[in-house]
Amino acid sequence: MNEDEGSLGRENTRDAAIDWWVRKREGPLSQDEQAEFDAWLAGAPENAAAFADISGMCEHLESLRPARPAKKLARVSRRLRLAGAAVVAAASIALFAEFDDLSVFLRADYFSGVGETKLVTLEDGSHVELDAKSAIAVHYDESQRRLTLLRGEAWFGVAPAHARPFVVEAAGGTIAARGTAFDVAAEKDGAQVTVLEHSVVVSSGGRKVIVAEGEQSVYTRDTPAPPPSPVDAARATAWRRGKLIVEDRPLGEVLAILGRYHHGFVYCVTSATCARRVTGVFGTGDPLQALREIEAFLGLRVTHLSDYLILLHE
Repeated sequence: MNEDEGSLGRENTRDAAIDWWVRKREGPLSQDEQAEFDAWLAGAPENAAAFADISGMCEHLESLRPARPAKKLARVSRRLRLAGAAVVAAASIALFAEFDDLSVFLRADYFSGVGETKLVTLEDGSHVELDAKSAIAVHYDESQRRLTLLRGEAWFGVAPAHARPFVVEAAGGTIAARGTAFDVAAEKDGAQVTVLEHSVVVSSGGRKVIVAEGEQSVYTRDTPAPPPSPVDAARATAWRRGKLIVEDRPLGEVLAILGRYHHGFVYCVTSATCARRVTGVFGTGDPLQALREIEAFLGLRVTHLSDYLILLHE
């Protein structure tokens, strides 16, 4: 198992542990849910360890909150109890995120902060424009120009140098330029490649596909790269103009992108909420306004514990 695979496995285990912790806090599990939880817990030592870590951390965070009279607690609605559980889970995720940020920072040669885009000129004259909260590592030598998209999204404008191939690594795959301009967005378990000029060769899972100008390929880690499909490249790279254009995407994915522009954490109280589909055009310069528009569009409720900790729920 390579480093990326190990990191993905730990992230999936952690996410599952947090999901189970929140579900158990919502109320007693059904018989089928309890059996599913017990099977997951016994499925691997990592699962039990992750759940113990999350539980211990959340119990510690809860112990820091001021005690409230039992009478008032008895009148707290199930929705508010669920929101309270989400607060603790969100704090746990935020703590993990800080460690992830540190890991990316230590590996990166160039990075952008929250709400910041950055244009980088490389030693060969190639340009990289980083979306907010994005990072790349550069591995240039005499024979090749190789970069790794560690996080976020980036546009690449490649300077000609036929003797030194220009290759971007992302989510277990590679994108080899053919004298081109293209955009790569790293996602949780894969990457999205959009070509604006000429073409690239996308390699993933032992398969190579050519993605031409005006086309896009979305591959999942370690699976064969799928054939490209036509795309409106201007819409797909609207972040370069301060816009986020989404069409029928899960709310969880949209929030992850908006998180690049917001100093704080936005958390879906339930997985069903995060699965709701979103379509719209939002300004990246005002993520809180984008959240208000999403709230109205989906008929959700938004609880602002502060501008830095926001809960979305039914």
